[in-house]
Formats: sequence, C-alpha cells, structure tokens
Amino acid sequence: MIARRTLPALFLLPAPAFAQAGDALRELAPTGRLRVGIGVAPVGSAFWTRRGPDGRPQGVTIVLAEAMAAALNLPLDLVAMNSSSEVTDAVAAGGVDLAFMPADAERAARVAFGPNYFLFVSTLMVVPGVALTHADQANREGLTIVGIRGTTTLRSAMRAYPRAAFLEATSVDDAMAALRDGRAQAVALGRESLDTLLPQVPGARILDGHFHATGTAVAVPPNRPRALALASDWMERAKADGTVRRALDAGGISGPVAPAGSRIGG
Repeated sequence: MIARRTLPALFLLPAPAFAQAGDALRELAPTGRLRVGIGVAPVGSAFWTRRGPDGRPQGVTIVLAEAMAAALNLPLDLVAMNSSSEVTDAVAAGGVDLAFMPADAERAARVAFGPNYFLFVSTLMVVPGVALTHADQANREGLTIVGIRGTTTLRSAMRAYPRAAFLEATSVDDAMAALRDGRAQAVALGRESLDTLLPQVPGARILDGHFHATGTAVAVPPNRPRALALASDWMERAKADGTVRRALDAGGISGPVAPAGSRIGG
C-alpha cells in the first residue's frame, strides 16, 4: 500500500461543497482515509498505472485519486494491484473505498459505477504472419488470443470471437510473454495500451477497427448510495473544470474525456 498526502496545485479542486458532506463522506471513507485501488502494469492507460524510475506507480488514476482526496480533505491510501479483476474484487468487498476502472455489465453487478471519465476501444495486436487487417476478421479457428483474466476486454473478445481459442493471462507481462513465445498469435487490450506495447514484438501489427467500446468510470462498493452520489458529483465537476483532461494529458492519453452524464457503455 502506498500512502500519499500531497498534491500538485494544478490538480486541486475547490472543496467547500464537500466540506459539509457529513454522512456521505463517512460512507465513502469509513476509516477516515480514502483508500483507492489502482492497477499497475508495464504500460499506462486511462486505467493502468506504471512504475516510474523511483519504483512508485504513476498515471491517470493516481492523479484523479489525489485530486479527489484533496477536494474531500482526506488522507489518501493507494492500494496497488496487478489486474483489474483484483481491483474489482477489492471494491466489491469494501477492501478499498473507491476505484477508477473500465465499466461493464458484469462489474456493475458487483460494484456501483458512477460517471465515465474516459471512452476507449479495445482491439487486437497480432504477431507477424497472421493474415488479418481488421478486428472484424478475427472470429476464426486456429487463432489463439491472449487477454488478462477477469477483464472487460477479455470477456468482450470471447463474445466477439467464439470460434477463436483463448488464453487467460494474469498480467500484461504474462500476456506479452505468451505472444512472444508462440502460445498466442494475438493479444486483446485497449488501444492506448497496445500502442505502447507494439515495439515489444518486432513486426507485430495493431488491427484496424475494434471489438469493444466502453467507458472507464469511478466506482464504489455496492449499497453505499451517499458515497456513490458524492463520488459521482466530484467526477462530473472534475470533467467540467479540466481536471480529468489534465490527468489524461499527464498520462500521455490523447483520447476524449467522456461527456457529461456518460455512463456504462459510453
């Protein structure tokens, strides 16, 4: 667990509206600290963080977590995990108070989602020799696709390509190893992650099109309506005042901020 208490002034939000939150604040952070689950991987995205030169994770979700904690005047604990399924499990069980993660129906049955802050698409990266040019062509026998176990992207790929074979990896590193050693011919991930990973496999290509599009959203444990309302209000304010855009820019993410009111599915 990584404790953070400071925040660059660039990302501070006015907090008067939150100072009197009372019951909602206690429901959101029952320990008196804001515990936020983050995913750590070799590449960054609107969800994934990656470790910097000092070994500490850095990325979009950390900037958002710091901004929210500052607005709520709460000390922040960042809880690092290796997969989005671990983050989902932690939110569902109340082991963390909040997370920012890709939204889908399966997760929505376990956690309470607020507004999207980013819209993204998922597609495939294929190794040399795979005669595909578009994501629509990948529903074929003889193709093995690797994805990260328990993720929205892998579930969507399985629905989109029922004739393909699938390999479930525990992390992005494991997925890329499967691609390099020939156990899989394609990897299913978000487009922004694939852009970063492409140089790791000489001759690999990212297919045109996509098999899945959704939003990345703020989420809290189930049955905490006041906490969800507080987190949702903060997220809409953060989108409107540029906090989310600055967080994405700092993480090298050029895709769009989700529009006001955007929910699961975009």
